[in-house]
Amino acid sequence: MQKIVPPQLEPGDEIRVVAPSTGIKIIGADSRDTARKRFEEMGLKVTFGQNTVDENFDLMGTSSIEKRAADIIEAFADPQVKAVFTIIGGFNSNQLLPFLDYETIRDNPKILCGFSDITALVNGIYAQTGLVTFLGPHYSSFGMAQGFDYTWEFMRKMLLEGGSSQVRPSAEWSDDLWFIDQQKRQFISNEGWWVLQEGEAEGTLVGGNIGTMVLLNGSPYRPAFEKDTILLAEDCYTSGGDAKAFLRDLQAMAYQPDFKNVRAVLIGRFQKASEISREMLTYIVKSIPQLRGLPVIANLDFGHTTPNLTLPVGGNCKITSDGILIQI
Repeated sequence: MQKIVPPQLEPGDEIRVVAPSTGIKIIGADSRDTARKRFEEMGLKVTFGQNTVDENFDLMGTSSIEKRAADIIEAFADPQVKAVFTIIGGFNSNQLLPFLDYETIRDNPKILCGFSDITALVNGIYAQTGLVTFLGPHYSSFGMAQGFDYTWEFMRKMLLEGGSSQVRPSAEWSDDLWFIDQQKRQFISNEGWWVLQEGEAEGTLVGGNIGTMVLLNGSPYRPAFEKDTILLAEDCYTSGGDAKAFLRDLQAMAYQPDFKNVRAVLIGRFQKASEISREMLTYIVKSIPQLRGLPVIANLDFGHTTPNLTLPVGGNCKITSDGILIQI
């Protein structure tokens, strides 16, 4: 695949916020204001897609496929827009994939960033165009008043400062409902990465939310596991992300014929409610024959806890005894 690397952000650039799944109504006014100020501190102008604040939501709580897709295409077509951030995740961004204009996206490469359900978009667009996309914070993530420094630091390194980062574990993490009460945060000391299977590897990053990735299997929107692939995998408890569900979904990915090209697996931190301990996750990994001999590192800072890394889908990852290096 011919890869396309989007230009990095510069002061004065415009970012466009879109809602491929859930709309902006879910975000409180204080969080919206904090997010806007954060981008302004980086010298970036924030604009919103025409249908982002559409109040005519359907029975599933989102706007129509056509409206959601139109905002994305308009953002890529607009020469003033340099990056597209999703408001938040949801459950149905995979509906948009057949309705996107991939020629427009390919001809107007720019940053696309989001996670969770947005896994479908960042991987689908990469598969269809070769555009390197980003599994990283939503626009709503920038509304976090405390505990955001690590997320901000690594996003800046990836999107504004050259696209290279030697990854390190965060000092602490959180799984609280920060958007409910910003003043009563609960932070947990980070014990670091779990090296479940040792080894070294280098390859192209693909993946994200494992339940969403499984939805792309058998479609033209799941990136091929080309030679030397490194799979990203995390799960969300609210969508069934307990130990049994994670085992089932990871095994489903391992059944794909091209999984033989996967050289390592990086697993994001699980939410507390998932009740997946290091011992349990080690059991899961050991029980999947296709993972034998592969480096597997877990408890990384991506997924549905905070903080969050910004990881390039289509970018390069190098795993050595010295750590993990991510490069666009």
